[in-house]
Amino acid sequence: MRATRSPLVVLTGLAVAAAACARQPNERPAAAPHRAEGSAYVVHDTTVNATFDASGVAAPFQQATLSTKLMGTVTDVLVREGDVVAAGQPLVRIDARDLAAKQAQVAASIAEADAVRRDATVQAGRMRALYADSAATKAQLDAAETGLARAEATLTAARAAGEEVAAATAYAVVRAPFAATVTKRFADPGTFAAPGAPLVSVQDASQLRLSVAATPDAVRNLRRGQPIDGTVEGRSIRAIIEGVVPAGAGNLYTVNAIVSNAGAPLLAGSSATLAIPAGRRTVVVVPVTAVVRQGDLTGVTLRSAQGDETRWVRLGRQTGGVVEVSSGLRAGDVIVVPPKGGAAVAERN
Repeated sequence: MRATRSPLVVLTGLAVAAAACARQPNERPAAAPHRAEGSAYVVHDTTVNATFDASGVAAPFQQATLSTKLMGTVTDVLVREGDVVAAGQPLVRIDARDLAAKQAQVAASIAEADAVRRDATVQAGRMRALYADSAATKAQLDAAETGLARAEATLTAARAAGEEVAAATAYAVVRAPFAATVTKRFADPGTFAAPGAPLVSVQDASQLRLSVAATPDAVRNLRRGQPIDGTVEGRSIRAIIEGVVPAGAGNLYTVNAIVSNAGAPLLAGSSATLAIPAGRRTVVVVPVTAVVRQGDLTGVTLRSAQGDETRWVRLGRQTGGVVEVSSGLRAGDVIVVPPKGGAAVAERN
């Protein structure tokens, strides 16, 4: 006997199969949200010291343009621009043969004056003895004493002339006044040197003096020896206030601060700023290591339930290991801080 299937059973089976086929694509598990490697950091408001950035220049702590008091021909220039020199090191020599001749004359004058003084001393001694024995008159003794005084004065004058010539001779060799770097060479061998004419410029950039201008209200609470933050060509530095003085133009004051520059990583003449304290304010800060950089853009990796994504932000002042975020984040947002040794990389959309 042949078995038959009910039409109802057949239709039911087809419906079940169709439903199973229709559900299969939709039943794939949803993709897990993208998570960047690192630890979560909850952004919060922080109260920081408000500052006013006063702009100025970073100048060498010591600099000098050297010249001579002599008039003569330059015989040697012993340095070139960029050379590092020690204090007292010879830099330029000037022909001083006329001074050498004058030194010989002065030496002879000193010898003669000394001989005359010795003779006058002997004569004065004899007259004192004779006068004591009533063998010489008071007039003779006075004449001998006067001769001795003149001889001593002549010797003193001769020695002073010798010192003057020696001082002038010292200007025949121009020396570095302090340990420095040669920044400009104005003369070459054969150049005629005149008194006051520049020969060499040097500067000591192991320390820099940052000079900025600010209003009286801004500098009112600044004191000598007070530490202050700043920048030189965008590089953060820590300086010590040297002094606050009137600028001499308008209602402004000049703030001078000294920053160490061992090894000269900072260039003299660079633009500089000093962060002058201006009260307190509330800001959002994030760890510097959380900052994502792509060209001129800066951002952070924002974490949400839908996944981690790059949020571009505007940064402010950096203090230690944190940096202010002036726009793009608010308190309560969660960002990702890459693990130590890692680097945040911006997503390319």
